[in-house]
Amino acid sequence: MHQAAQLVTIVLDISDKDTRNMPRMKLSSKGRYAIQAMFDLAFHGEGSALQVKEISLRQQIPPRFLEQVFQDLRKAGLVRSKRGPRGGYQLASPPAQIRLGDIIRAAQGPLTWVLEDDEASKHKTTGVAIMQHVLRELGERIDNCLDSVTLADMCQEAHDRGLSQIPSTPYVYSI
Repeated sequence: MHQAAQLVTIVLDISDKDTRNMPRMKLSSKGRYAIQAMFDLAFHGEGSALQVKEISLRQQIPPRFLEQVFQDLRKAGLVRSKRGPRGGYQLASPPAQIRLGDIIRAAQGPLTWVLEDDEASKHKTTGVAIMQHVLRELGERIDNCLDSVTLADMCQEAHDRGLSQIPSTPYVYSI
């Protein structure tokens, strides 16, 4: 992964007690599920459409919640949906062009690291103004870090760690 990506550890499913000494950023469940689903499409789909049922089983995400996540990702232009027997969801762009920051913003909205503008404007000469400035800079760094990691980077990491690709369930038609 990129060096900038290593500055922030995104903790997906590790309890707080296990991460006390690690730098961390907590994501909402929707943000985590969006990253997991997009990774699954990139790693297991390899350009073809995957059904929600398959992704849900592999990633242990409730199917109804996963459908909601995919609707947000589709509205953001990150995935396409296909109808029919070989239907499902697929990436709208190659994995190397889809950044973690894009996924998180699609699922959760813009990441906010600063106070509301009218609140900060009341305190232009206090520590609040300094905090606002520092939080804005920190937010830009975190956004840049998230935008430096792509789905292709995650797939490469999975390959490096020996994660096996599970082929899609074959369709069996009987008459």
